[in-house]
Amino acid sequence: MREIVDAVRAFNRFYTRHIGLLHKSYLESAFSLTEARVLYELAHRDGPSATELTRDLDLDAGYLSRMLLGFKKRGLIGRRASDDDGRQSHISLTAKGRKAFLPLEAKSRKKIAAMLDPVTPEDRDRLANAMGCIQTVLSEEKPDRAPYVLRPHRPGDMGWVIHRHGVLYAREYGYDETFEALVAEIAAKFIQNFDYKRERCWIAERDGDNLGSVFLVQQSADVAKLRLLLVEPSARGLGIGKRLVEECVTFARDVGYKKIMLWTQSELVAARGIYEKAGFKLVAEEPHHSFGHDLVAGTWELKL
Repeated sequence: MREIVDAVRAFNRFYTRHIGLLHKSYLESAFSLTEARVLYELAHRDGPSATELTRDLDLDAGYLSRMLLGFKKRGLIGRRASDDDGRQSHISLTAKGRKAFLPLEAKSRKKIAAMLDPVTPEDRDRLANAMGCIQTVLSEEKPDRAPYVLRPHRPGDMGWVIHRHGVLYAREYGYDETFEALVAEIAAKFIQNFDYKRERCWIAERDGDNLGSVFLVQQSADVAKLRLLLVEPSARGLGIGKRLVEECVTFARDVGYKKIMLWTQSELVAARGIYEKAGFKLVAEEPHHSFGHDLVAGTWELKL
């Protein structure tokens, strides 16, 4: 947690300086950053109340009241009584207020465009995706997300599978780099020997982000092997692991396999639960020392 806190603080210091938020005025105008933000909300909303602005912008009510009083004296805003609650009034920009706000909007867009101009299109996409990720993770009200989709593998996916297995198993189980090497070997063999009629890799994806993976490979004419089931922590609880295993079972039946085998470790409780619910049976266990730990491997099978 300490490292993450330090990383967030370092980013905040970088970004506030990079976009000029440390300056006394906003965009060399007569307004502070907070005043400019309130003007923005008034320009883009249909007569919000002071209560709504206080809540949505997380502002002190007294501070906002003094700010609005200043706007009123400068002729930037007008008020009209609410039809539903006489104690509330709806606030809107006057013609003078809109005239004051429009240069701020134009300068802001111009400043961001200038910042992005030297950035490559690929890095612009990366930046937008990263900002969307930050907003989604930190938002108190989680936005509706598009459902995930399952798709076949494509170039670049094997690198992602290897990388995420290495990172997550090191973080969650303390596995060393030999586990990542094993995953790399499995992924390489899959690509080198891929038989599209008898084998599959499924990638779970949403909004362009990979959320999970699973492989079904041929072990013999009658036996398939399920490998490398992974679900990203941010996507757990959505039923992706269950769905990926179901796809393996359905495909295996459709192409004529008689049995599916898999090898996993006793400590992978969540994965074992998915396999059990899908009908797999534990047929053998064996202690071994791998990936820097003493482990107990389990062989599971599902007769089709």
